[in-house]
Amino acid sequence: MKTAAAGKGASASAKKAAPAKKASAKKATAKKATAKKATAKKSAAKKAPAAKKAPAVKKPAAKKPAPAKSSAPLKKAPAPRKQVVAPKKATASVPAAPAKTVAAHPRGESRTALVRRARRINRELAEVYPYAHPELDFENPFQLVVATVLSAQTTDLRVNQTTPALFAKYPTPEDLAAADPEEVEEILRPTGFFRAKTKSVIGLSKALAEQFGGEVPGRLEDLVKLPGVGRKTAFVVLGNAFGRPGITVDTHFQRLVRRWKWTDETDPDKIEAAVGALFPKSDWTDLSHHVIWHGRRICHARKPACGACPIAPLCPAYGEGETDPEKAKKLLKYEKAGQPGQRLKPPQAYLDAGGRPAPPLGAG
Repeated sequence: MKTAAAGKGASASAKKAAPAKKASAKKATAKKATAKKATAKKSAAKKAPAAKKAPAVKKPAAKKPAPAKSSAPLKKAPAPRKQVVAPKKATASVPAAPAKTVAAHPRGESRTALVRRARRINRELAEVYPYAHPELDFENPFQLVVATVLSAQTTDLRVNQTTPALFAKYPTPEDLAAADPEEVEEILRPTGFFRAKTKSVIGLSKALAEQFGGEVPGRLEDLVKLPGVGRKTAFVVLGNAFGRPGITVDTHFQRLVRRWKWTDETDPDKIEAAVGALFPKSDWTDLSHHVIWHGRRICHARKPACGACPIAPLCPAYGEGETDPEKAKKLLKYEKAGQPGQRLKPPQAYLDAGGRPAPPLGAG
């Protein structure tokens, strides 16, 4: 009976133990599943940041071209510095502010800025050449118109050395109109192209004697009808013999106004119109003297003396010539270099300013 009871008790405990084992097995399985889920979540979490970090690496790559933009202006920056450089004399007489105008390309200059710069150049030149005057010797309108015709393709100095003999022998239009061409040619030989010039001065003298009573007319339309007289010669006569404003567009004037970017025109009549529009009419005659004097003394055709130029900060062409101040001084001409001028009988104001009269023909 005890044995049977014991057997029953064992089987009952075994039955009780079986569910407990099953429960523990289930718990173990659940723990494994939970562990697998946890590891899966961890692995997913690790992958997720990696994916997020990947775009972060690509973003800086997209920003790499940006530095190229900032580096571009660095290459262009040194260029304007060369144009702003000016000699000490120029910066002393002209404030440093206008140097900014030089740095800007003249093509981008407004009309107002051009007018201001052009007028400032004229004011500066008026201070440099307060004694500027026509550089041909003359005592009356007739002598001036003849001398101006003779000045073509030669210097005013050579004309001034030649005309004393001409006017001593033929003092009036009537005298020159009746002259022997061969005798006139011999006098005018030093001026070059003496045959053509002889024809012109005799022809204009005849026209003055026959059409204007031996007097030089004071109107542009009448002057340009005379043989050998064009607009340039007419404006020289009108401005200096009659006090009527005019722009004299000679080779010096043409060269300088283009260097200064006042105009790009090459035709003298168009240059006259373009430059005249920048200034009041009352300034035209003196403007012509200032520009021509500067072209003869400092702003030469082949080698301008940039290092000795008083308007260097205002000039877009600064640097085309010699920029070293000491070397540039050696390029100066006439009174700026302590040399004689072009007139044998210059005005007293010129002499008072230190100018020296030119020597007569054959003086050595």
